[in-house]
Amino acid sequence: MIAALNKLVDLLEEHLAEEFDVNAVARTLGTTEYHLRRMFSSLAGMPLSEYVRRRRMTVAAADVVRGEDDLLGIAVRHGYGSTEAFGRAFRAVHGVSPGDVRRDGGPLRTQPQLRFRLTVEGSTPMDTRIADRPAFRLVGHAARVPLIHQGINPHIQQHIAGLAPQEHLRLKALSNTEPAGLLQVSADVDAEATEGTELTYLHGVAVSRDAPVPDDLDAIEVPAGKWAVFRTAGPYPQALQSTWAATASEWFPSNPWRLRPGPSMVAILERADDFSTATCELWLPIEPA
Repeated sequence: MIAALNKLVDLLEEHLAEEFDVNAVARTLGTTEYHLRRMFSSLAGMPLSEYVRRRRMTVAAADVVRGEDDLLGIAVRHGYGSTEAFGRAFRAVHGVSPGDVRRDGGPLRTQPQLRFRLTVEGSTPMDTRIADRPAFRLVGHAARVPLIHQGINPHIQQHIAGLAPQEHLRLKALSNTEPAGLLQVSADVDAEATEGTELTYLHGVAVSRDAPVPDDLDAIEVPAGKWAVFRTAGPYPQALQSTWAATASEWFPSNPWRLRPGPSMVAILERADDFSTATCELWLPIEPA
């Protein structure tokens, strides 16, 4: 995976001013666009599209400062059809207009070319198992919420707090397949997992495909497939979020699996009364790499 990401970066650099077919590149690298984008954003700390925009504007800034061409010529050379579109992208990265930079020489914000390296980490083994599950359903109460990578998501908190106590008990009684118990489900996540983009959060349970579903509940159909199940314990949600990050930096580069599209699920196995600590299982949909 590390080699694939570095090859992607090299190809991007060669074609910065062109439309870039990530799906075609992923196929030549023996992986999928979904997995490539998710691993890139997890390890780089930014979506692939944002990296491309920053690199384009870093290279374009040198042309602006040199002043050898007019701004329209520079815009077209870097893949923009007008000075207005180029100016918006330039300002979004550098915080100033191309005209200001041409006059004053800056300020400029440089995005260096990325290089991924595998470091020696993982001194603490990850408690993982592979589960092969038939098709099932996730049923419960769903809401559209923004993606937040660190800390408690207040929108999810508010969604759960709005459910009556007896509703949690009713959902739990419906659970009849693994993963057992109440689940925190994230579905329809942006391919690059960009912070602030919307996802579908479902507070519910897993049921067999032929189980009757009450009309007042939302349902997500989950096809048959394999899952990587990571067990984590400690401060909540910090320990869970750290494990999630480590799947990209440590587990996937070291194992012959890749992410496939589908919901991710968190099962809370044990927790403190105030939810300050918890033992959880993180379920991620996978396929052979």
